[in-house]
Amino acid sequence: MTEREEDKLAGKKAEEFLQVFKKGAEFTQDLLKENERLRYRLLQLEEGVRGESGGAEDSETVRMRLRIEELERQKDEILGRIKQVEAENHDFANRYIDIENENNMLANLYIASYQLHSTLDFREVLQVITEIVINLIGAEEFAIMLLDEKTNKLQAVVAEGLDQREIPSVGIGDGIIGQMAKTGENYFIDDMEGYVRDFGHPLVCIPLKIKEHVIGVIVIYKLLVQKSRFAEVDFELFTLLAGHAATAIFSSKLYSESERKLSTIQGFLDLLTK
Repeated sequence: MTEREEDKLAGKKAEEFLQVFKKGAEFTQDLLKENERLRYRLLQLEEGVRGESGGAEDSETVRMRLRIEELERQKDEILGRIKQVEAENHDFANRYIDIENENNMLANLYIASYQLHSTLDFREVLQVITEIVINLIGAEEFAIMLLDEKTNKLQAVVAEGLDQREIPSVGIGDGIIGQMAKTGENYFIDDMEGYVRDFGHPLVCIPLKIKEHVIGVIVIYKLLVQKSRFAEVDFELFTLLAGHAATAIFSSKLYSESERKLSTIQGFLDLLTK
C-alpha cells in the first residue's frame, strides 16, 4: 500500500471517529434535555402536592374532591338505611315472637274456657280456674276468694301453695283487695322485686265480674321461678279469665243451689207420697 492510500485510510477512520463522537455528543445533549424536562416535571408535581394541602386546587382536583365527598355521603346514607332496616327487622322478629306467644296463650285460654263452661260442677270449675292460673299465668301461690252475700265479705274458697285457713276474709272496700272488689279494677304491684308475701297486699288482684257485678277475686302472692315479670299478654289473659271464670262460677253455683233445692223438694214430695 502506497503512502497516499495509507493517508486516505487514516483520514476515513478519523472522519468515522468524528461522526461517532458527534452522535455521542448529540445523545448526551438529548439526555441532558430530557433530564432537565423530568426535573421540571418533578418540580411541578411537588408544587401540585403542596398546593393540595395549602395552595389553590385545579378544576380536576376540585371535581375529584367533590366526587369523593358525594360518594362518602352516599355511603353514609346507605349504611344508615342498612342500620334502620336491621333495626326494623329486629323489631319485626320480636313482634313476631310476641304475636306467636300471644296466639299460643289465647289458644290455651280458648281451650281452658271451653273446659270452664263444659261443666256445672262447682268444684270442677274451681279446679279448672286453678290450673289456668298455674299453667297460663305462672302463679305459684294464689287464692280464689268469693263474695259471701250474707256477710258482704270475701272468703278464700281455694288456695294454691298456701294454707287456706291463713288467708283472712276481706270486707268490700277494705284494703287493696276490698277496694279492687268494690271498683272492679285490676291491680298489679308496681315493683315485684323484693316483694314479701302480704295477705293484704298481693302481687295481683283480679276481680271476677259479671258485667259490673263482682262476685269474687283472684289474688296472687308469688310467681313461678321461671316467670320473673308479667308480659303484655298476661294483662289480656287476666281480663279474659276474669270474665270467663266469673260466669262459670256463677253458673255452677246457681246450678248447685237449684240441684239442692230440687233435691229438697223431691225429698219433701217423697215424704208426702209415702
